[in-house]
Amino acid sequence: MFEPTVLETSLVKLTPMTLDHLREFRLAGNYPEVWQHMPMNRCETDELAMAWMSDAINDMNNGKQLAFVTLDKKTNQVIGSTRFIRQDREHRKLEIGYTFITPKFQRSYVNSHAKFLMLQHAFEQLGIARVEICTHENNQQSRTAIARIGGKFEGILRKHRRSPNGEYRNTAMFSIIDEQWPEVKKRLLNTGNTVEEFFHVP
Repeated sequence: MFEPTVLETSLVKLTPMTLDHLREFRLAGNYPEVWQHMPMNRCETDELAMAWMSDAINDMNNGKQLAFVTLDKKTNQVIGSTRFIRQDREHRKLEIGYTFITPKFQRSYVNSHAKFLMLQHAFEQLGIARVEICTHENNQQSRTAIARIGGKFEGILRKHRRSPNGEYRNTAMFSIIDEQWPEVKKRLLNTGNTVEEFFHVP
């Protein structure tokens, strides 16, 4: 069961999603490049975004996932979203997924700070042994970003996920395991930032 929690560094804040975030969430995600490897733009209209968010919030209420909006603390704006999903308590694993960052903040400090927060929470608070991070096999930008933070590429899972329109995708599977976390943590803390930048939360 996932418990709602707020995670933050000095620059990025992950806060549990509510429908109060709808307008900013939709504006952050309504860019063609965010959805180029997906069959549909789920932020194209208020109705689509609300339906997607409502499903996530319902799953949160049932303890099935923990969906965050990503806030840039410099501006207090919603600049993306990410989630903990598919927790398997018996085997101590979960997945980080449904992640997007608005184009203006891609290739910035946002991804390293957000992934640091989620991985730290997974390994140090939830006692997870394995974190999976998946992306479309053709999403090279995402694959590069996952590898950069320390994700180990495990291969392509064919016909792994089926979209609402019936299309299948092949998934590039990455993982980070608990023995690897100390080195990944060190890498993230030194990705163009200082330790003080991560841990000095006003």
